[in-house]
Amino acid sequence: MQKTIAIVGAGLGGLTLARVLQVHGIAATIYESEASATTRAQGGLLDIHEETGQVALRAAGLYDEFLALVRPGEDAKRVVDRHGTVLFDRPADPGSARPEVDRGELRRLLIDSLAPGTIRWGHKLTSVRHRTEGSYDLTFAGGFAAHADTVIGADGVWSKVRPLLTSATPSYSGTCFVEIALTSGSRNHWASVAAIGSGTLMAVAPGKGIIVHRYADGHVRGYAALNRPEKWMRSIDFADSSAALRQVADEFDGWSPLLTVFVAQSESEPWLRPVHALPVGLEWDRVPGVTLVGDAAHLMSPFAGEGANLAMYDGADLAGELVERPGTEAALSAYEERLFPRSSDAAGRSARNLEVFFGREAPQSVVTLFDHSPHA
Repeated sequence: MQKTIAIVGAGLGGLTLARVLQVHGIAATIYESEASATTRAQGGLLDIHEETGQVALRAAGLYDEFLALVRPGEDAKRVVDRHGTVLFDRPADPGSARPEVDRGELRRLLIDSLAPGTIRWGHKLTSVRHRTEGSYDLTFAGGFAAHADTVIGADGVWSKVRPLLTSATPSYSGTCFVEIALTSGSRNHWASVAAIGSGTLMAVAPGKGIIVHRYADGHVRGYAALNRPEKWMRSIDFADSSAALRQVADEFDGWSPLLTVFVAQSESEPWLRPVHALPVGLEWDRVPGVTLVGDAAHLMSPFAGEGANLAMYDGADLAGELVERPGTEAALSAYEERLFPRSSDAAGRSARNLEVFFGREAPQSVVTLFDHSPHA
């Protein structure tokens, strides 16, 4: 009898894992806390890397469908100082090995590729218990319970599965993001929108930045980034959108109005996103029947552009091992042997790049990063 596989979390990593398994005739069930695929806006663009994310999509049999989602021309990058002076300007690359796609569209592609009933929406995991005979009992909010021989945590930052393997928890990096956007009002701020160029604008200085992306339809999304303590975050009432945006905009006093308009006139709910990370180089001892993928395994800041790519690659890599190896433990061991070094390398680069973006040498440090790295 085929062993049961429970995947906790319907993010990109968990979805890729389930899809590759299904391609090879292996069933898995995904348990997701959100009520449906449309409960929460996924937001933002992802550059999908040739050596990781694209490998995963090929393994999932979805590479051609992925190409149809690519947004040509939106991989341009521009770095400016707080006065709006352009310091670096890289045009779009039509032949980029890391094309941009919308995260929500990519997630929808993966969801739609799965057999009906694979995802159990509205199942928020509250506890997971290891039985003495080696399998697992999963309990969900509302009293629903399930049983699985193998449990894979793809449940992100505050993973409920991670404690089965390690006591490590995410820590606040010292940098927080506040989401900003110009949608219907973009036409009223044409000079600011034009200053972005055709892709992403990064206006950075020590301890702060305004990073926004211009979409093909003209609307703008991004975030204000600030190096601030947790006490500062608690001092702002983000439930009062107008007041919160004014307070965040005040942090950019003296900056060019072309830049501050993205904060002061933002039409988005100013969601606060503290940047958390797991320890660089995190590993754990093998625990029978359980492992992690994506942020649950190697949460890092977004400044290496690896999070989503590694999550998908993790999912495809783990699925490949479960397909090819005769025993689950051998598959999990082989997967983790590769997981640890690749995630350590990416997390290290991410931590260094966070300092590059908002450290004492910004914005020149960001210019240097892009000058020396064609894929930054």
